Amino acid sequence: MTNLYDEAYQQSINDPETFWGNAAEDCKWDKKWDKVLDDSNKPFYRWFTGGELNTCYNALDYHVDERGRGDKIAIIYDSPVTNTIKKYTYSELRDKVAKFAGVLVEQGVVKGDRVIVYMPMIPEAAIAMLACARIGAIHSVVFGGFAAKELATRIEDAKPRVIVSASCGIEGKKVIKYKPLLDEAINLSSSKPEKCVIFQRPMETASMVEGRDIDWSDAAAQAAPAACVSVAATDPLYILYTSGTTGQPKGVVRDNGGHLVALKWTMKAIYDIDEDDVWWAASDVGWVVGHSYIVYAPLFKGCTSILFEGKPVGTPDAGVFWRIISEHKVKCMFTAPTAYRAIKREDPKAKLMKDYDLSCFKILFLAGERSDPDTIQWSENNLNVPVIDHWWQTETGWAIAANCMGLHHFPVKYGSPTKAVPGWDVQSLNEANEPVTPGEIGALSVKLPLPPGTLPTLWQNDARYKESYLDEYPGYYKTADAGIVDEEGYIYVMSRTDDIINVAGHRLSTGAMEEVLSDHPDVAECAVLGVEDSLKGQVPVGFLVLNAGVERSNDEIIKEVVQMVRDRIGPVAAFKTATVVKRLPKTRSGKILRGTIQKIADNADYNVPATIDDPATLGEMEAALEGIGLAKARK
Repeated sequence: MTNLYDEAYQQSINDPETFWGNAAEDCKWDKKWDKVLDDSNKPFYRWFTGGELNTCYNALDYHVDERGRGDKIAIIYDSPVTNTIKKYTYSELRDKVAKFAGVLVEQGVVKGDRVIVYMPMIPEAAIAMLACARIGAIHSVVFGGFAAKELATRIEDAKPRVIVSASCGIEGKKVIKYKPLLDEAINLSSSKPEKCVIFQRPMETASMVEGRDIDWSDAAAQAAPAACVSVAATDPLYILYTSGTTGQPKGVVRDNGGHLVALKWTMKAIYDIDEDDVWWAASDVGWVVGHSYIVYAPLFKGCTSILFEGKPVGTPDAGVFWRIISEHKVKCMFTAPTAYRAIKREDPKAKLMKDYDLSCFKILFLAGERSDPDTIQWSENNLNVPVIDHWWQTETGWAIAANCMGLHHFPVKYGSPTKAVPGWDVQSLNEANEPVTPGEIGALSVKLPLPPGTLPTLWQNDARYKESYLDEYPGYYKTADAGIVDEEGYIYVMSRTDDIINVAGHRLSTGAMEEVLSDHPDVAECAVLGVEDSLKGQVPVGFLVLNAGVERSNDEIIKEVVQMVRDRIGPVAAFKTATVVKRLPKTRSGKILRGTIQKIADNADYNVPATIDDPATLGEMEAALEGIGLAKARK
C-alpha cells in the first residue's frame, strides 16, 4: 500500500518538473518561471529559470499584506545570557527589515552587491539577512567571533561593499569583543568595505572608525523604508563559506527561487510544521541550519521561530532547553546530537526535565553529525516523543535523508536517518561508479540533478565546484560520506569517506565503533579514529567522555568498551586502545574535530581550526595521547 511519502518520492524522481512545479505554486512570484528545470548547461542545472520573485517578500510582506497575519509572532528572541525575551510580530519584523534595508540603500548597496554579516545570535542578525534579501543584495554571514584571519579570507573572496556587525557576542559567560576582530580582518584584507554598520550592545561599546563606521540605531532611526526588489530565481541569495581541504574556504552559493520553493515545502513535509506552530532550531545564523531553519524556512511557512542566544548547558543549567520548550509552547525542535549529549552528561537521569510541562512538544530532530543510538534512546525515553535523526550538509541546504514526519512516519532504525527525502536519488557507489549491493558500504552519492535549494555552484569558482563535488563520480554529487543503503531504502551514514580506516586490509567504519562505545552506560560521548600503525597500516583508538557522577575507575570502563567492540564488531577491528578525556575538541556547531585529533595522534603538524570552540581542548588531547604513548611531547 502506498503512502504520501512513496507517492511524493516516486514523482520527485520520475517527474521532477511536475513535482517541484506544484511546490512552487505555494510561493509568491512576481513573474512565473519559463522552465522548472533547465538542464541546457550540464552539469550546471538551474531551477525556475525566467522566474522572478523576492525572498524577503515571501518571508514577511506576503503574510502581512496578503494573508492578514501581521499580528502573528514571527520571532521569539530568548537570551538567557542577557536575561532577555523579546517577541516580534510579522508586521514589526517587516518594518524593522524595511528600515534596515533603507540603511543599506543609503550606503549605496544595490542588487548583486555583497554584504558580510558578522553578528551574534540577536534579532538584528536575522534583520540584516532579510534586509539584504529585500533589496537583492547577496549576504554572507560569518559566525560572530570568528578569528580575524578567517574573516579576512571571506572579505577577500566576497568583496563586500558593506559589513554589518555588533560590538560583541556572548559565549557562555564570556563577552567576546567583535570590533577589534573586525578591524584587524579589514586590515588583513586587500578588499576593503566602504562602510561598516555596527550595532552597539549594552554590555560593550565599540570604538568607531570615523568616515567608515555607522551606528546601526542612529542610521535606522533616520532611514526611509526600502521596498522589495524583484530578482531572478537564479540570482544568488547568499554565500556561505564552508572549510575547504586546501585551507581556502569554499563559498557555497544559494539561489533565490529554488531555495524558497524547497525550504517552504520541507516545513510541513519533513518537520510536520503548520503556520500556527512554534518551531525551534537551536543553532546559530553562522551555520547553514541557522540560515535555512532559524530565518528562512519558518518565515516562508508563516510560523513562529525561536532565536536562542545561549548554550544547552551552563546558561544557566542543563534544563534551559526544557524551559524554552515549555514557556514558548514549542511543537518541534531541531538541534545537534552534541547538545543532547551535553545535557545527558550533566543530567543523566533528566531530573531537570521534571520541572517543566512538555506536553506541547511533539518531535525532536537531530542533525549535524551522526546521532548515536544511545543519545536517541535517552531522548526517546525521557521526552516520550519521536526522535528523528536526519542527514544533510552545508552544500545541500536541507535534508538529504529523513523520516519525513509530514508525509509518513516510518519505523526508526537506530543508526539510520531513514530514507532519502523526495528529490534526492541517493546511491552507494564503488570506485567504478557503480551502485554496490544493498547492505554493502560505499560512497554515498546523489544522482544529478540535485533538487532545488541546493548549491548550483561555488562563488565565482565553477571549476572548483566541479572538482570538489562532481568529477570523482560522473553524473553524481559526491557527499564525501561513506555508508550503506539497505534493501528497504534506509540509509546509514557511517562516516566521512576519509574516516573509513584500513586495518590490515579490512575496510572498517570508525562510526560503527563509536556506536558501540556510546552504548556503554557511563559514556556521555566518544570519538574513534585510525592512527598510523607500522604493522596493520592503521589501528582504531577510542576517546571517551564520561557522564557526570561516574565513580568507577577509568581502567575498568576502558576494559569494558574494548570487550564490547570485540563482541559486536569482532577481533578484526583490532580495537585495543582507549583513553578517558575531560572533553573532545569541537567546532562551535558541535562537530568533533576528528581530523585535528588524528594529526596530533600521528605527530603531524596541524593548524588550530578557525571553527574550534575552545583551543585549550587541543592541549588536553595532546596530553591524553601522550599518556597512552601515541603523541610525542611537543615543544
